[in-house]
Amino acid sequence: MTETIQFGSKTIDFRLEYSDRKSLGITVTPEMEVLVKAPTDTSIEKVKEKIRKKAPWIIKQQSFFLSFQPKTPQRRYISGETHLYLGRQYRLQIEIDKEESVKLKGKFLVVTAIEKSRAKALLEDWYLQHARTKVQAIAAPLIDKFKKHKVEPSSIVLREMPTRWGSCTPKGKIILNPELIKAPKGCIEYVIVHELCHLVHHDHTQKFIDLQTREMKEWEKWKMKLEKLLA
Repeated sequence: MTETIQFGSKTIDFRLEYSDRKSLGITVTPEMEVLVKAPTDTSIEKVKEKIRKKAPWIIKQQSFFLSFQPKTPQRRYISGETHLYLGRQYRLQIEIDKEESVKLKGKFLVVTAIEKSRAKALLEDWYLQHARTKVQAIAAPLIDKFKKHKVEPSSIVLREMPTRWGSCTPKGKIILNPELIKAPKGCIEYVIVHELCHLVHHDHTQKFIDLQTREMKEWEKWKMKLEKLLA
């Protein structure tokens, strides 16, 4: 069942499940959902009281996951609008010709297409190709750095994810959103380091935060940039 509490100006929605357990547990998912598992005889009033006590932590966790939610607005793929690449803004310029291509020219991102309707597909393919090479190149030295912790990802793959920048599977595969290619190098490094830390600590415990801080002292700065840049 889904319930709600009010904490100051914040509304916290949570999903409540009863089960045969001794204590009440609260989890915040990467999608910012709040899951509550409670013993079968726990009253809804007691559950809400517990949620209120944990509200600052819940809000902090939801804020933590916010940077993993791509929020780039819809593009119309017309000449004059701006598009990001590695944190820099480029003005889109669409030209019509028989030879199709995508090139960076100064402050312009020039898409040459046989017709205007092809611009979106050409640009998306260009972004994907660049993401494949650039992200792997940025990841390589970071993976080497983490070998001292006796961990190494089984693979790094790119996959479109509507609500995540990155994730790590139980078997050690790191999945990254190709949209990261639009962010500065530091932001990409932050997401990769974050996922590499998950190979050592699976949950967002204090040990996880401490490790992330040791490996990337300014991770909070890059997290904030990622939140703002693609907002």
